[in-house]
Order: sequence, then C-alpha cells, then structure tokens
Amino acid sequence: MASNPNRRAAYIVRNTNETKIQLSLSLDGGPLELLPATAEFDGYSSRDGDHPKREPPETQDTNTHASQISKLQHIWIWTGIGFLDHMLHAWAKHAGWSLRIRCRGDLAIDDHHTTEDTFLALGTAFTTALGPRTGIERFGYAYAPLDEALSRAVLDISSRPFFVGDFGFQGPMMGTLNTQMIHHGLGSWAQNAGVTLHVHVLSGENDHHRAESAFKALALACREASKRVVGREGEVVSTKGVL
Repeated sequence: MASNPNRRAAYIVRNTNETKIQLSLSLDGGPLELLPATAEFDGYSSRDGDHPKREPPETQDTNTHASQISKLQHIWIWTGIGFLDHMLHAWAKHAGWSLRIRCRGDLAIDDHHTTEDTFLALGTAFTTALGPRTGIERFGYAYAPLDEALSRAVLDISSRPFFVGDFGFQGPMMGTLNTQMIHHGLGSWAQNAGVTLHVHVLSGENDHHRAESAFKALALACREASKRVVGREGEVVSTKGVL
C-alpha cells in the first residue's frame, strides 16, 4: 500500500473454509498497491467446484466490470458475484474511498458466504483504517436518488453495532445475488465496522434502482460521518468521553 502517514488505510486478509478474501481500503482515496500474490489466489482456475467465469482475473491490471483507476481513486473489485461488485463499486466511488477486493468463495453452494464474509472484511477494514474515533464528524446522513428510486442512509460511528434496513425488493434475485443478502451483508458490515446504521428505500419501482440508490446514500453518509473536523483533533465526540 502506498505510504502516507496521514492517510487512513488498512489491508485485511480473511481466510475461512468458505472464502478467501484480500481487501485494501483507503478512506481518503489515493493510490493503492496491487493486492499481493498469495497461495489462495494461485492456480485457482483448476480447482474442483470452481466457477471459472466467477473467478478473479489472473492479474489486477484487467479492466473488470467493477474497476475504475484515476489519480484520486483506485477501485478494483472481484467477488464472483457481479451485482455485489457493482454495489461495492458504487459505495467506494461515492464515499471517496480507494478499494481493492478479491474473493474466492464457495459459489458452488450459493452466494451467502461470499457476500457475508466480504462485508465482514470490509467492516474490519473500515474500523482499522479509521483508527481512534476522535476528531471526526461521527454522524452522517444522506439521501440519494436513482431515477424513480430514493433512499436515505443515517450513520453513527458509535462503536455500538446496530443495523436497521428496509429495501422493499420485489424479486428474489438481482443477477446472481439473492436480495436477502443485501440486508444481511449491510448488517454484517455494521457489526464489524462498529457503527449504527439505518438504510431505508423510500420509493422506487425497479429493484436495481432501489439497491443502487441505497448504496449511494450509504456512501455519502460514510463520507460525512468519517470526515475529519478541523479544530476537533483528538476530541471524542461523545458525552461519555469514549467511543
């Protein structure tokens, strides 16, 4: 990872019997080094039970459906679930994050473990990168539309994990992602990120639009809540004196 003592960044590895995940996150954007080569991502195309089309590309230079490299942000995401990648891409883009993720999950079973563990790893990376919970805005909220859909997200970097979500999806699937996993995934993220999070889709007819507007609202709320406040350096934003 590119070194900058003032940049809030983290590199996370999460390996279980169900998933192998590498994740690099910078809350302040900027360049990120490529995820390092490991045994978990070497020779994966020949393993039994794998879905070759859902496996990460051999190199991270490959321009994928969820990649965007600029001077301000490096985003490269591959979980094997296209719609999940799309939502994570939108989240990172509008939060101002740089984010690299690759995951090998047990997609021969279903999408549950891959989605859950990706959100857990991202939650761990968020709290690790954030560091001491001082000198930040702490609260963030935002509305985001996407055509006919409108969503609201409210976030408190509280160290009290709690999630409430209401999405109102009409169908069971979006691509190869079960719509139930959006609620479960965001709850998993809130748990490991140590935040209180409320996300509500207020209107919308199209499930894709409902989901994407929710993630964009979440991104904007994350950006606001984690913002450093000039003059508040070292201050704990709580009457308890601790977060």
